[in-house]
Amino acid sequence: MTALVPLIVCLPLLGAAVALMLGQRRRLQVLVSVLSLAAATVMSAVLLALVDRFGTVVVQVGGWEAPWGIVLVVDRLSAIMLLISALMLLGVLLFAVGQGIVDGDTETPVSIFHPTYLVLAAGLFNAFVAGDLFTMYVGFEMLLSASYVLLTLGGTGARIRVGITYIVVSLVSSLLFLSAIALIYGATGTVTLALIAERMPDLPADIQLILGLLLLIAFGVKAAVFPMSFWLPDSYPTAPAPVTAVFAGLLTKVGVYAILRTQTLFFPDNQFSMPLMIVAGLTLLVGILGALAQADIKRLLSFTLVSHIGYMLFGIAIGTPLAIAATIFYVVHHITVQTTLFLAAGLIDRVGGTTSLSRLGGLLKSSPLVAILFFLGALNLGGIPPFSGFLGKIALFQAGTIVGDPIIYVLIGVGALTSLLTLYALARAWNMAFWRPKKQVKDYTSSMSASLVEDPQDEGIVLKKTVSPLMVGTTTSMLVLALGLTVFAGPIFDLATRAAANISSPSTYIDAVFPNGTGSIADSNVGTNFEGGAK
Repeated sequence: MTALVPLIVCLPLLGAAVALMLGQRRRLQVLVSVLSLAAATVMSAVLLALVDRFGTVVVQVGGWEAPWGIVLVVDRLSAIMLLISALMLLGVLLFAVGQGIVDGDTETPVSIFHPTYLVLAAGLFNAFVAGDLFTMYVGFEMLLSASYVLLTLGGTGARIRVGITYIVVSLVSSLLFLSAIALIYGATGTVTLALIAERMPDLPADIQLILGLLLLIAFGVKAAVFPMSFWLPDSYPTAPAPVTAVFAGLLTKVGVYAILRTQTLFFPDNQFSMPLMIVAGLTLLVGILGALAQADIKRLLSFTLVSHIGYMLFGIAIGTPLAIAATIFYVVHHITVQTTLFLAAGLIDRVGGTTSLSRLGGLLKSSPLVAILFFLGALNLGGIPPFSGFLGKIALFQAGTIVGDPIIYVLIGVGALTSLLTLYALARAWNMAFWRPKKQVKDYTSSMSASLVEDPQDEGIVLKKTVSPLMVGTTTSMLVLALGLTVFAGPIFDLATRAAANISSPSTYIDAVFPNGTGSIADSNVGTNFEGGAK
């Protein structure tokens, strides 16, 4: 069982190397990529089943015990993130293969796309299993390198421009994270998560505050938390549809995962609850207000993506086991539904020739299946009963009412308003793109469209493209998976509850990494410059 943990990171890297060597043999390259991610999906499912039954798996890489060596840790939270990420990566890859079949890979050049995509997958998996901060940082840098290449595929001017913004913002975030790692090492003498969790409470309160805020800012940029979310709506919509889908579904959730992991492990007293709640409320409101002003479907979805990160921060800010369980459930829901909606937007772009609402119409008649895919995904994201979006929000609100602080009730109101506005924005988009007749598009005016802002990168070109059965089939399968979260919400929430129980108790994580205790570990490297700090 322990061999699966490093293998789930190494296998995509090995697949990337093989795919790169097969750059001139398209079919073999596709086969290697699909098999690599299919194997990763199976391994993730096995790991989740084993971890849920037998407990946390810890691997000391190279036989070097923590904290002297690299430690990989898979608990229920890590296993959940591994499985849902592997499923999304595989689904989006199949969509990209279908797009390449009909496009000849002009949008996603096969010799570049597949190796880079597998490196992205390895970076994601590495971040989720990292048992120390530096290994997590390495995973983030793998993500940064791969995502920049994927974001600029095709080399258009718009993609290069947003790619530069993306990489500058990401590098700033990485520098902040690296600075936080250096300071934490100086204060505690280690970068191993379990040992930091044990030593952090011994540090002075002001040092804890500085370290916690540095981590929150670094991860907040990656999670697109307001006011550090300005880069996302301009960056994601310009990329090819498969790239946009995987970015929207997964990349911001790595930041959310890092916040969830470090906050529950390093600061179990939840001393950052109030700042997180304020930021969560602002993220909810600013994101959805931005979505209401968009005339482009992909930009609209990008702003809703920012907005719904606020729900996850809300759950982390509450900090109770029920709130953490609701957050985990909502993360899984949002990854699945957001990915599905961006794939559906990719289909709209092909059958309608554009994603601009001012030029779309009549798609319900010409593409009824695409209309259904987008409609059901929109209902789910908007939180209509009985979909998983509704269940996740209700669980978050219930967790908040149990705590009962006045600011929590304010945030519950903001969350309910955001849900309604999300539904309105998506319903308006569906009405304009699918319901109104095509003949009304040219002279169409209404109160719904009067104040909409077009995508600044929109070139105004309407060019319809062929849709392959594999693209439609993959998007349909993703929607079925999203609907499955509703059908099996009970067992999934029970699993999330067990995962929350794990991470709500730092001692559980510490005991898994150091089953014999930490008393025998030499602590001569622990920083002593802070009065009252660890010795």
